[in-house]
Amino acid sequence: MPTAATATRILKRPSAAWLGLALALAPAFALADEPAPNKGDTAWMLTSTAFVLLMSVPALALFYGGLVRTKNMLSVLMQVFVGFSLITVLWAVYGYSLAFTQGNAIFGGFSRLFLAGTFNSSTGAFSTAATFSRNTPLYELVYVAFQATFAAITCCLILGSIVERMKFSAVLLFLVLWFTFSYLPVAHMVWYWPGPDAFTSAATADAVSATGGLIWQWGALDFAGGTVVHINAGVAGLVGAFVLGKRVGFGREPMAPHNLTLTMVGASLLWFGWFGFNAGSALEANGSAALAFMNTYLATACAVLSWMTAEWLVKGKPSMLGAASGAVAGLVAITPAAGNVGIPGAFVIGLGVGVVCLWGVTGLKRLIKADDSLDVFGVHAVGGVFGALMTGIFNSPALGGPGSTVDWVKGTTGYPGMAAQFLIQLKAVCLVTVWTAVVAFAAFFIVKLVVGLRVPEEEEREGLDITSHGERAYDL
Repeated sequence: MPTAATATRILKRPSAAWLGLALALAPAFALADEPAPNKGDTAWMLTSTAFVLLMSVPALALFYGGLVRTKNMLSVLMQVFVGFSLITVLWAVYGYSLAFTQGNAIFGGFSRLFLAGTFNSSTGAFSTAATFSRNTPLYELVYVAFQATFAAITCCLILGSIVERMKFSAVLLFLVLWFTFSYLPVAHMVWYWPGPDAFTSAATADAVSATGGLIWQWGALDFAGGTVVHINAGVAGLVGAFVLGKRVGFGREPMAPHNLTLTMVGASLLWFGWFGFNAGSALEANGSAALAFMNTYLATACAVLSWMTAEWLVKGKPSMLGAASGAVAGLVAITPAAGNVGIPGAFVIGLGVGVVCLWGVTGLKRLIKADDSLDVFGVHAVGGVFGALMTGIFNSPALGGPGSTVDWVKGTTGYPGMAAQFLIQLKAVCLVTVWTAVVAFAAFFIVKLVVGLRVPEEEEREGLDITSHGERAYDL
């Protein structure tokens, strides 16, 4: 049996960080004498869910759509709109259960297939899940919906790497495979834990902790998805760009964005919706949500300025595309850190990631030599790695961070040390990178065997709007 000291070591967690679904070991309907969900928390989480939905449709669709050529605008809107809908359905069928119920350290179980057990029609009772505070439950269906939007937008992020050349049927089949074998296990490993109410005594802490996801047990901090969302999707997108190959005419023909106005509108809506993404990840309307909200606001503004300034110095002119890309980079990097760092951390992460991701979509992209069409890897994976690693540093109370919970039984907080937490973050980043790369490659290989990956060259030249969907985005 592990010692009590071991239990304390593996329970180093943020006091209100976004670590995953806080279910009891045996989820059950709330009894009359159990605390009822707070109406304010419920209202905030419902609002946050709607915010995150807006991040995909229309925000991400418009952001991506404006970046492609006119002849492919509608195909991008279609891929995001339908892909989001597909993953939402799969989430309710089996995704939620495999990600956020007790199973093993990598996958959850099957107790919530088709959302069974979340509502009892005979009694009218709703099941509840814990938040990050003791005796503060949340309606489980609210959490199901909130996490559904995370899963769906993560899958849609990948599409930016493979636009303008992939079959629509291949897109949908790939999303099913990657969602099942990459998103779900990574979400479970990072975010699933038994909840604070399960930690009742030091004697049982080891056993309770062992029911959590693998990366959660390591003590990695990820408030809202630096590993689960951005690194996961960004690396998969890069794999797709390599497997598919470059677009016809890439490097020889102009492929400039056709409508930066739409891209700016999309980026602005992403910024708006991201408040639900990050601040909602506190699961409660409390101080942690307020910190995540302000950090999201500030880091994004800092990244806009740093990307624009660096581009201005290097290229001689500041661009709207650069400013919009800087905003997304800031949002990406602050995601794992939102409730895990203080205001000083938000300044540093925002200012740093603008420069780092500018290099990611220029110098690094030239080194890689892949046609990552809309720079999903350069912004989301690179920005996600930067944010995840900086979270380990700026979580330190000495640098203005909130620290992390070191003992859920006593509710005490602390910080394991900068080197220790940084290495934990790095280990989590490496595991997720390898996991998603392997799954993405296997998924693309299977799709190629079943339906093929690319449209014929003549269809690619004509554009996917007409050849794949029989419609035009613009009829001028």
